[in-house]
Amino acid sequence: MADEKDLRLFVDRRQTDSIKWSKYAGTDIIPLWIADMDFPSPKAVVDAICRRARHGVFGYGTPPQSLFHVFAKRMEKLYNWTIEPEWIIWLPGLVSGINLACRAVGNPGDTVLTTIPVYPPFLSAPGYSQRKLKTVKMHIDSGRWRIDFDRLEKAVTSDTKLFLLCSPHNPTGRVFTYDELSTLARICLEHDLVICSDEIHCDLILKPGCRHIPTACLGRDIARRTITLMAPSKTFNIPGLGCSMAIIPDPEIRKKFKAAKAGIVPDVNIMGFVAAEAALRDDSPWLAKILDYLRSNMELVLSRINAAKVVSMLPVEGTYLAWIDVRSTGLEDPAAFFEKAGVALSDGGNFGTPGFVRLNFGCHRDLLQKALERIERALKRLELGQVPAGCRCQAVDNRF
Repeated sequence: MADEKDLRLFVDRRQTDSIKWSKYAGTDIIPLWIADMDFPSPKAVVDAICRRARHGVFGYGTPPQSLFHVFAKRMEKLYNWTIEPEWIIWLPGLVSGINLACRAVGNPGDTVLTTIPVYPPFLSAPGYSQRKLKTVKMHIDSGRWRIDFDRLEKAVTSDTKLFLLCSPHNPTGRVFTYDELSTLARICLEHDLVICSDEIHCDLILKPGCRHIPTACLGRDIARRTITLMAPSKTFNIPGLGCSMAIIPDPEIRKKFKAAKAGIVPDVNIMGFVAAEAALRDDSPWLAKILDYLRSNMELVLSRINAAKVVSMLPVEGTYLAWIDVRSTGLEDPAAFFEKAGVALSDGGNFGTPGFVRLNFGCHRDLLQKALERIERALKRLELGQVPAGCRCQAVDNRF
């Protein structure tokens, strides 16, 4: 198990302009909602930022060649994926990449297809780009959340041009297998769809035996139809520094992506480049220890949530996010219910799936224990009929 002292986990994020913590400033609510971790970044990242700050000049930046080389070397080592410098478009955030993909592929009025539940920007980006959104429900089979490929293929129409994929999957925590990704690739190739593959959680694999496979690594044909979005932000907990990348092998798609970006999306700031390169170069045991700690946190959440019986969750294969099924409670607003109990969770409705909540377990274990105790007490009160005002019950869709 990771050594807590070595990971420097005792960091107070209150009064630090953190979105995660500031939202509930002055309250006794434990924030386990937005997806960033409470752990300090690797020492190598902090040191690199301090060195750059001492330079004293913070002008406009440009991506250093050394950053490309370290990223390309990492892709080669982890996935046997050879990428070229011209394939990469640097972005200040992955969400902008999702929106740019929607603008770059097809034309206004075309359809963008995705599965639900899914990370909320997947559901909003098509509309911002004058595209239509069509969703297909995932389902649970053999104890895992899975894409319903039959329903997915039937949902494709003549005006469907883009499929948005989240891999590893936020919020269910699935790490898709080679067979699953190959089936998806076949459907997209046969129906002439471009895939935008959000792979921001690719390093955060928790289940032994699971392995992340970049969609673009399935073969040359699918690589030419894939926009891969990656970033060191989730892995090394540097999302506030804003450095992401779109990897686009096809020159025509890349040209359209750049055109969609022009005049709208700002360049990455110099500290983002510095932090990204330092993170990707870091050869310390920091990440291995973080993954070990997250696995233990996940097992704790899994056991405590499922012991409550009235709510449930499946094991998390990747990410640091637990997707909790609260449909049996009949709560109309489960996020409000738990917030009143002193724990802030993300509401499943924002992911296209009411009746669920998402819990971020990327935090100190003592804090997680306290939050789980509050959840358990709230569920016990619910069993006794002591439901807080504004959280009345109703029938809930149980067809997933």
